[in-house]
Amino acid sequence: MKVAKLVGSRFKERPSDCVIDSHALMIRGGYMKFVGNGIYSEFPTLRRVTAKIEHIIRQEMDAIDGQEVLFPVTLPADLWEESGRYESVGNELLRFTDRSGAKMVLGMTHEEAAVHLVREYAQTYTKYPFMIYQLQRKFRDEARPRAGMIRVREFTMKDAYSFHTSQEDLEKYYDVCYKAYNRIFQRAGIPEVVTVASDSGMMGGSLSHEYMLLTPVGEDSIVICQECDYRANMEAAENKVENVSSGQTEELQCVETPDCKTIEDVCAFLRSDVKNSCKAVVYQKMSDGQYVVAFVRGDYEVNETKLRNLVGEELYPAEITEDSSLVAGYIGPYGIAGDVLYYLDVSLQGLDTLVAGANKEGYHYTGLNLERDLDQAEYVDISKIQDGGICPCCGKRSIQIKRGIEVGNIFQLGTKYTKTMNMTYTDEKGNQQYPIMGCYGIGVGRLAASILEAHHDEYGPIWPISIAPWEVELCCLRADDEECKNKADALYQSLQGRGMEVIYDDREGVRPGAMFSDADLIGAPIRVVVSPRNLKEGCVEITTRDKSVKEMVPMEQAEQYVQELKEKLFAEIDAQVER
Repeated sequence: MKVAKLVGSRFKERPSDCVIDSHALMIRGGYMKFVGNGIYSEFPTLRRVTAKIEHIIRQEMDAIDGQEVLFPVTLPADLWEESGRYESVGNELLRFTDRSGAKMVLGMTHEEAAVHLVREYAQTYTKYPFMIYQLQRKFRDEARPRAGMIRVREFTMKDAYSFHTSQEDLEKYYDVCYKAYNRIFQRAGIPEVVTVASDSGMMGGSLSHEYMLLTPVGEDSIVICQECDYRANMEAAENKVENVSSGQTEELQCVETPDCKTIEDVCAFLRSDVKNSCKAVVYQKMSDGQYVVAFVRGDYEVNETKLRNLVGEELYPAEITEDSSLVAGYIGPYGIAGDVLYYLDVSLQGLDTLVAGANKEGYHYTGLNLERDLDQAEYVDISKIQDGGICPCCGKRSIQIKRGIEVGNIFQLGTKYTKTMNMTYTDEKGNQQYPIMGCYGIGVGRLAASILEAHHDEYGPIWPISIAPWEVELCCLRADDEECKNKADALYQSLQGRGMEVIYDDREGVRPGAMFSDADLIGAPIRVVVSPRNLKEGCVEITTRDKSVKEMVPMEQAEQYVQELKEKLFAEIDAQVER
């Protein structure tokens, strides 16, 4: 391929609307083009990267007996109605009607389609276990797409679904997939990816893990213990709080707190420590609008995922009107209206005296003791763990909160979908059983962007050779010089003859600085420079994009040197792959 014919422009200036480097470099480097909010077209350079990622994924899925299939992007709504998700999933699912008035959806995930595909095929235990997978475009109507390919609305995803006749068999295969995923990320050049326990969310199931690339620009909060191997997504991390009792109680008093509607305002007005306050965060149920109040210690935040799982349905931020039973800014657990569902967080347990809303305009309670003043004080974990918090595994105050990008996930789904969609098989004794499912996903575009986020400098990508758009970039600095051009052309042909992927820049009239700038944005791991000055010494200059290698190599040895350097770079990646 020649740079002169490569579709997609490269430019120097960083786009003003790009908040992270991978997004900026993909726009600057001619990898993708904005089409609409969270929707991009891929230029050939990015398509070559994603095609290599897809090839690695296919190899690893095939190696664990996966069978590739393809589900439709557009699905009839009745499949989602069978599973119950047509109503339970929020606005992320794009619903529409076709010309005949039939309800349709754009697939954001394909559990329903997977069950639909195999439920007639797999009616006897002899068909099990098996796994099917696809690489397919999907659409998720994200409320806030951001960071280029990191969070989009339309994307390519590998999703796999395994079917089993026992939980034991699922767990065995889950471990097989777990290791296959490690190999995928290692082969793609990011062995530093870590696994964390996660919340299953709308997918359902009893156990799930996410694969996280730790990076300061990540959108997910990752809980990591510095003393043991505990790792979890913030959504799933248990919050252990140990409040030290003062041994003293105070009389419950209702005091006036004018114009104090936030817990910080109240504590400042009363000259009280925010750690001795009870904060109310209010939601409503999606189904019937009932108010749900989460009470947490004033310095903690509500973990909405935990709360949603506890309630058992979707929630949304409450709208408190004048005729409601709640008084905005003055809500507390003592004397709260009976039609309100409320929960006390573990961060409140053991506190002797609290400041809390009095459920009366302009008033708060002081001296509130939940064990004494409430008929029944039960505590649940609905708060976010904090940096420096107690590890739920080893019990030490050794928690650190880091940022990460989710590059993959695996779920033990159980019978959530096979039961609702009436998929059964006949077991060895002639009884009807529901198959047990596992689910395994990787976002291809997000993985490409994440790898770029981990491997770049100020000038452009430093692609791992296993997924680089081209393995070698050949630069002819003086295409108008006959000898230089002939030597470069010959090297281009011989390198390709050895099966190497070469992008050749032989543009006339392009200054060396501009040529090298474009080469940095393309990010080929190996660069070969042919110039009249080097040829006077009978050499070419060979460098690596990461600047670890810079050599003047005799022209007659260049082809072999590049071949060996390519093999060395692949060997370095291969050494990181678990076998």
